[in-house]
Amino acid sequence: MHYSEHGEQYHIGLNQGDVGEYVILPGDPKRCEKIASYFDNAKLVADRREFTTYTGFLNGVKVSVTSTGIGGPSASIALEELVNVGAKTFIRVGTCGGMDINVKGGDLVIATGAIRMEGTSKEYAPIEFPAVANLDVINSLVQASKNLGYEYHTGIVQCKDSFYGQHEPEKMPVNYELQNKWEAWKKLGCLASEMESAALFVVGSFLKVKVGSIFLTVANQEREKQNLENPVVHDTEKAIKTAVEAIKILIAQDKN
Repeated sequence: MHYSEHGEQYHIGLNQGDVGEYVILPGDPKRCEKIASYFDNAKLVADRREFTTYTGFLNGVKVSVTSTGIGGPSASIALEELVNVGAKTFIRVGTCGGMDINVKGGDLVIATGAIRMEGTSKEYAPIEFPAVANLDVINSLVQASKNLGYEYHTGIVQCKDSFYGQHEPEKMPVNYELQNKWEAWKKLGCLASEMESAALFVVGSFLKVKVGSIFLTVANQEREKQNLENPVVHDTEKAIKTAVEAIKILIAQDKN
């Protein structure tokens, strides 16, 4: 294990006891403070590289939020090191681009599994092993969405390593692969595209911890192509509130 000279985790700068067993994982470090505002007595405990961590309480139980940066490599580092310091249940909160025609900007997407079109998960598991969210976390996110009265979709998301490979595939030298596979994912009912869940789900399976994901859909390029109404929404408030509510549900279940 690689620790810094002070004994804390090398990348995230955390020690045993710094985080709760339940952790929300946004990508953007600037989103951590906003998420932490839903906790009681939240305090900044570490801020290193792309990894910002606040710890507070929900219903009297210690919980945390740690940013992961963009993509699978940094997300898997955060997950590995958070598990090292005692975290056990994780909800990724982020943004995605809609793919299925029924997924509109502003809708919530709860991932049940992820397409492993990225590199990180391949360094943990053979490609035949699926990237699947934890069922308890999926169910808590569905229940939370219902409790809050939010529109949501459950299903498969696609994970990639190149943001511009998604948005401008025709410019890429491997356009033949990107465009053909995109069409395949659409035919298979894939809901949306994002960048972290495949790595988090596979690493979570390996480390025997619970991981799930909820996303705000920013927009849907497929709706735009078909000249359908395509709202563009950047406010992640609904996804954050749903994740916080889901953690309260998980805390109550774990107490029983």
